[in-house]
Amino acid sequence: MTDAAPPADTPTGAAPQDGQSQQGQAAGPGFRILAQYVKDLSFENPRAPESLRVDGKPGIDLGVEMAAQGRPDGLFELELKLSVKAAHEDKPVFHVELVYGGLFQLANVQERDIEPLLLIECPRYLFPYAREIISRATADGGFYPPFMLDPIDFAAIYVARQQQIAQQPVETGQA
Repeated sequence: MTDAAPPADTPTGAAPQDGQSQQGQAAGPGFRILAQYVKDLSFENPRAPESLRVDGKPGIDLGVEMAAQGRPDGLFELELKLSVKAAHEDKPVFHVELVYGGLFQLANVQERDIEPLLLIECPRYLFPYAREIISRATADGGFYPPFMLDPIDFAAIYVARQQQIAQQPVETGQA
């Protein structure tokens, strides 16, 4: 469901036919976010309250993983896993792990474009919400200022992964 109202000349409940815009032109590719949710959230502050009085900036180890899969109902689910480990002088400060999910509906997307759409564009829409959850978790854990993730270039991650796959040796089967 969208927040936009239908145009005045469109009867309520009338929808354009599949692949057609309201003006009768072919609609371009796109997607809708049907739901987004926290699938798993973990926050650890193992040395509290000493970890709250760290002098200087802790070292940060950031992990980003994405997994997308089609569903029998024609929708796609994306899981964005973010792991942030902070340490100071080789002692843990905090560890946050979040799996943030989204349910997407794709429309008029070519088969070859589904994977990049799911692994580049969809995470771009989920990321600001996941970033806020991690920020709140660190603030609630007693850290001030709260930890703010820098923006993530999902296109660069996708390209690097594709290059890594291309460099892997091809396995040959035996007959």
